Amino acid sequence: MTTATQAKLPAKARTKTKVTAPPKAFTNPYLGGVLLGVVLFLAFYLTGNGLGASGGLNRMVVWLIDLAAPQYADRVSYLIQYAGGDKNALDNWIVLLTVGIFLGGLASGWRGNRLKWETVRGPQISDRQRWAFALIGGVIAGFGARMARGCTSGQGLSGGATLSVGSWAFLMAFFFGGYALAYLLRKLWRPADPEPES
Repeated sequence: MTTATQAKLPAKARTKTKVTAPPKAFTNPYLGGVLLGVVLFLAFYLTGNGLGASGGLNRMVVWLIDLAAPQYADRVSYLIQYAGGDKNALDNWIVLLTVGIFLGGLASGWRGNRLKWETVRGPQISDRQRWAFALIGGVIAGFGARMARGCTSGQGLSGGATLSVGSWAFLMAFFFGGYALAYLLRKLWRPADPEPES
């Protein structure tokens, strides 16, 4: 349909072209690191607590367990400390912090024109494989965070800032493991080798 023909149509029948702005550049990582340090300092200064994420997610899961099976939550020693009896697992500062992290991430993506559904993957794997790897990695990281009594935010940032030896050992192990696994899986992110010409 030509522009002239389209102009003769009623307003409702005309097609609309939605123009989306290109994504904004990412924040400089050094500036981001400084800002994160300021936020961490203010968290300690204003609340007496550092930053963390896995603790909030853990409490949300315990709340769901207590909602679905309160008798089970009252019998398991690990769950009792969060939701035993009349305790509400969500009644803790770290839950609000976790919700704020999620909402802040959404706001940042929206502001940078990067808020969209997509699967970021290498050319050697499918979307389904990428999601499977993400799920497996998330479960392992979540289990590790519970075993280490903190994630990269709680153990790494907050514990590292207080010069905790255990937190620094956790950070070294986390980065070493991440680099080792990235090295082993690097071929999944590389383009396929071109076929030789015959």
